[in-house]
Amino acid sequence: MHGSTTHAAVEGLLTGKTAVITGASRGIGLAIAIRFAAEGANVAMIARTQEPHPKLPGTIHTAAARAEAAGGDVLPLVADVRDDKAMAAAVDKVVERFGGIDILVNNAGSVDLTGAEQIGMRRYDHMQAVNLRAPFLLSKLALPHLRVSARAGRNPHIVTLSPPLNMNPEWVGNGVAYTVSKYGVSIATVGLAHEFRPYGIAVNSLWPRTKIDTAAVRNLLGGADAVAASRTAHICADAALLMVTSPAATYTGQLLLDEDVLTANGVTDLDRYRVVPGDGALANDLFVDA
Repeated sequence: MHGSTTHAAVEGLLTGKTAVITGASRGIGLAIAIRFAAEGANVAMIARTQEPHPKLPGTIHTAAARAEAAGGDVLPLVADVRDDKAMAAAVDKVVERFGGIDILVNNAGSVDLTGAEQIGMRRYDHMQAVNLRAPFLLSKLALPHLRVSARAGRNPHIVTLSPPLNMNPEWVGNGVAYTVSKYGVSIATVGLAHEFRPYGIAVNSLWPRTKIDTAAVRNLLGGADAVAASRTAHICADAALLMVTSPAATYTGQLLLDEDVLTANGVTDLDRYRVVPGDGALANDLFVDA
C-alpha cells in the first residue's frame, strides 16, 4: 500500500492507490477527486486557483477540503500545468508523500471558440499548452511511476478529458484553435496507449456526451439555459471510476463518452445526473453529433 493511512477507515475500490488530477479545484476535476477519495484513494489535486475568483467557484484549498471530507488522503498542489519544472516538482512531491502513482487524470483545460481570423496567437498558444502539451508532459513524467505500479499489479491508468475524433467539418471548424488542441490530445491518447501497452499501462480519453454544469458552460457556453439542459459532473466522475477499475492490459486506447462507459457497465438510470429533473432535451457537448 502506498503512503499515508490517515483515512484508513475508508475501504473502497481505490484503497491504497494514488491518483493525480489536474484542474482539480472545480468542475469535472473536483468531482473526480471527490469520487476517487470516497473510494479510499490518495488524491493529489493540482490547480492554479489559490484565491477566490468572482466568476469561478472554489480554490484548490476548498476543493481539497471537500475531497478529504469524502474520505481520501489529499495533497493539494498549487502549480501551472504549462510549467515543466513545476510539474516535475509536483510529481516528485506526490511520490514523496504517497510512495508512487497509479492513476493520472489529465483534466485541466482551456476553452476559447473564437474563430481563426479573430483569435490572438497568445490565446492559441495558451490552449495548445494547457490542452495538449500538459497532458503529454504529465504522462511522460508519471510514466516511470506507472511502470512500477504495473509491475506491482496495481492496474495503472491514464485518463485524459478529450473527445472522440468526429471529423464533421461543422465541429472541426467551430473554433478550430480549440479543436486542434483537443483532437491533438485525443490522438496522443491513441498513440500513448500503443506505446505504453507493453508495460501494462492503460491510456484512454473520456468526454461528456452532454453539456456538464461547469464554470465553462455557465460563463462561456450558454449560461443558465445551457445549465438547465446539462448533467452534473458526477456522471464523468462515475465513468472515470469505472475506467480506472477496468483491466489496464486490455481496456486501453479508447476515446470514450461518459454515457457509453456507464451503459456498458450496466448503469441505465442516467436521469439522476440531470441538473434539472424531468424529461426535457439535454444539450450535446462539443464534438458530439445529435
